Amino acid sequence: MARKAKIDNAQLKRFKRAEKKREIGKIPQREYYLIVCEGEKTEPAYFEALKSKLPRGVLGCIFIMGEGKNTITLIEETQKIRERLEKDMRIPKFDHTWAVFDKDNFPDEHFDNAINKGEQQKRKINCAWSNEAFELWYLLHFEYVNAPMNRVDFKPRIESWLSQKMGKPFQYAKNRTDMYELLQKFGDEKQAIESAEKLDQSYEDHRYSKQNPNTRLYLLVRQLNEMKQG
Repeated sequence: MARKAKIDNAQLKRFKRAEKKREIGKIPQREYYLIVCEGEKTEPAYFEALKSKLPRGVLGCIFIMGEGKNTITLIEETQKIRERLEKDMRIPKFDHTWAVFDKDNFPDEHFDNAINKGEQQKRKINCAWSNEAFELWYLLHFEYVNAPMNRVDFKPRIESWLSQKMGKPFQYAKNRTDMYELLQKFGDEKQAIESAEKLDQSYEDHRYSKQNPNTRLYLLVRQLNEMKQG
C-alpha cells in the first residue's frame, strides 16, 4: 500500500487561515506551493530553512515533503500527493507544484523523461532539477563552474570554500541541516542565482541529461524569495 503523505496539524491550521483570507480577498497576492523533494533530509532541510525566513503571513502557503524517491517515480508520487492533499477540504489548491531531484547516476532517459513528464502534466509539475547533484547549487554560492563535474567532486570544493570563509575546518555531510544558514552567512545567494541562470542559458543541447553541470533550483529559490515582497 502506498505511503500516505503525513499532514502536520500546525501546517493545516496555517493553510486554513491563509485560505480563508484568500477567499475574502484580504491577501490576493498569496500563492500556494507544494515542494516534493527526492531526498528525505538534505533538500527538505534547505527549503524549510528558506521558508522560515519568509514573512509569517506566507508560511501557511508552502508545504514541503521529502519522499526518498527519484526521477519518474518522484513525478508520479508528486502528482499523487497533490491530488491526495487537495481532496482534503482543509487544504487549498496549490498554485505551484515543484519536484526537486538530481541526475546522479540514473540513466539519461529516466532523467529526461521525468522532466518532460512533469512539464506535460495538465497541471504542470515544475522540476527544480540538478545535474549531477543538489550540491552544485551550494557551490554556485562561491564560484561559477561550467566544466563537467561528478557528484563526488562537490564535497571537497564546498569544504574548501567554507573552511576558508569560516576560518576553521569544515566538513560537509549530505544530511547536514544547517547548510542554508551557512550559505546565507558565508556565501552569496544573489551570485548563485545569477550564475545558475547564466549556466542554464549557456546550453545549446536541450537534452537535460547532457547539461552537466546545470541546475534549475534558482527558479524555485527566486520564486520563494519573491514572497518576501508580499
